[in-house]
Amino acid sequence: MGNSNGTAAKKTLGSAVVWKFMERMGVSVVQLVLQLYLARLLGAERYGELSLMIIFTNLANVFIQRGFNTALIQNKDVKEEDYSSVFWVTMGIASVLYGILFISAPLIAVIFDSPNIVLPFRVICLILFPGALNSIQIAKISREMDFRKIFFGNVAGIVISGVVGIVIAHNGGGLWALVAQTLINTTVACIVMYAQTRIKIKMHVDWERIKVLFSFGWKLLLSSLIDTIYQDIRSIVVGVKYKKATLGYYDRGKQFPHFIINAVNLTVQSVMLPAMSDKQDDKSKVKALMKNSMIISAYTIFPAMAGLAAVASTVVELILGEGWLPCVPYMQIYCFTFAFYPVHSCNLQAINAMGRSDLFLKLEIIKKIMGLIALVISLVFFDSPIAIALTGVFTTIISCFINAGPNRKMLNYSYREQFMDILPSFVYSMIMFCAVYAVQWLNLGLVLTLILQIISGVAVYAGISLIFKPVPFRMCMEVLKKRRLKKAGK
Repeated sequence: MGNSNGTAAKKTLGSAVVWKFMERMGVSVVQLVLQLYLARLLGAERYGELSLMIIFTNLANVFIQRGFNTALIQNKDVKEEDYSSVFWVTMGIASVLYGILFISAPLIAVIFDSPNIVLPFRVICLILFPGALNSIQIAKISREMDFRKIFFGNVAGIVISGVVGIVIAHNGGGLWALVAQTLINTTVACIVMYAQTRIKIKMHVDWERIKVLFSFGWKLLLSSLIDTIYQDIRSIVVGVKYKKATLGYYDRGKQFPHFIINAVNLTVQSVMLPAMSDKQDDKSKVKALMKNSMIISAYTIFPAMAGLAAVASTVVELILGEGWLPCVPYMQIYCFTFAFYPVHSCNLQAINAMGRSDLFLKLEIIKKIMGLIALVISLVFFDSPIAIALTGVFTTIISCFINAGPNRKMLNYSYREQFMDILPSFVYSMIMFCAVYAVQWLNLGLVLTLILQIISGVAVYAGISLIFKPVPFRMCMEVLKKRRLKKAGK
């Protein structure tokens, strides 16, 4: 019986990973194509204006999408009524936040010297209301590990909103194309997920249960708030200190690698937290899950980021045009910064799964203080948007050590063991980067250069894997072998 349960658990986890990865990759690919098309159509200044608005909606969304959401996922004893209670509380929070943002719109426009964003900003902030329902939908789906529901919802959202955005842009809608695409995306995804989950919302709030969930969630809420402010503060500084077009280049360069990292990093977070939470009483199993997640994540995300950094100038000039080339340095910097995010996530999700949200908060405070000091130094001594972006490289390396620290004791997962788990993938990816980057020195046409870069990158990384057979490669081969045997048995 125990073996049967273990097999079922593995199948559930494997299916969850596949569906979550498909959802993230599907959404990221479609969204990337859409954003590339709209970027070429609308230009850097419109994207700079959108970036300003997104900064504040992201900040407000933390109060809705974090804290209670994670508490619902992590808590072992969640009742059906808890979803209703959390929904009404988050709807109340959304209403208050929308009122604040609505009133603040003219002031924000003055601060960033963007008088034409007042009405679009007030409209895009409506995203907070479907977000309240979406937060409990995701919590319920994550607990059930049925991520195909999120896949269908988000793919429908991005496709429908993309069509609407393109139509508005072609009809001269400008910034409104981006506003409509953002708002419709979340709304449609929410509607599709509601049709699948059928959460019964009751007109009742159990304040005792809210207190229980809040006792865990408030620390994660505060951690997320600190992280969001910290992540956006660079964009705020660039938006205030430099031109809106510069912010457009900065955020566009950041967005390219962000699409890719979302596919892997959010898969790790969404699947591993409920999986590790379920095993929180057995530290050896939590460590095994975390270790495998880190190894696989590094094996996939390091070459993806290295490859994107190598082809950055070719891709930007070919797809967006020469006018967007200033975003290339930012893209390459963020490729390195984001490459280590799965390492952060694996450590932090293990801490969350063990119920140590207090420790999670302490780590966030330490990292953000360090990051703010680095940002101030870059402003005082360099006064450059490139220097601002480079502070992320410094902080991501230091953060790896900070995040890994607690798991040395809690899970007996040492610095050295973690380092050795990701080192082979990092070295192989750097070799691949050199091979791919060297192709552009041949001075071929853009299309031919990109094709040769992709072929050389795949060939080099696959060749190295076949020769040295690292652990994640063997793990993937073992999975494929089992599937072939299973099909042969049928």
